[in-house]
Amino acid sequence: MGSIRSPLWRHGGTVHGPQPRSYDYQFPRKKLLGALRSALAAKLTDGKLTVVENFELKAPKTAEMREALDALKVEKTALLVEAAGKEGNRNLELSSRNLAGVELVPGNEVHPYHLLRYEHVIFARPALERLQESLKNSAPKRQAAEPATPSRRKRSAEEVA
Repeated sequence: MGSIRSPLWRHGGTVHGPQPRSYDYQFPRKKLLGALRSALAAKLTDGKLTVVENFELKAPKTAEMREALDALKVEKTALLVEAAGKEGNRNLELSSRNLAGVELVPGNEVHPYHLLRYEHVIFARPALERLQESLKNSAPKRQAAEPATPSRRKRSAEEVA
């Protein structure tokens, strides 16, 4: 019978028991970029997309950040998108992390879920330009289909006569 862990014994092992495996799914890149385009267009048409020159803060003060958001008429939640630099904007990070409903995201990590989760989106101009360039490069380059030739389509009674 073998060992006491044999499935033949009481309290023995399980035959073909559960095996750990990953159920991760990689969403298609083209669909993700299409969703990003659609979410940006929706925010723009709703008037919930704002572009600022840059996020310059002299000191990491949450009160100053709240005043700036109030000046931009942000009431509820906001997504701040900055141009991803080598060192990043430390004052902006420190000022925004303590505000409820405000998230700071580098420009190269913007996801459609971010745009849908937050009511208002504020882009720094360099981040938006970089995002536009990447979306233009990934846009489908389809050509319009040519109309059917007259010999292939059905002719009406007037055309035949």
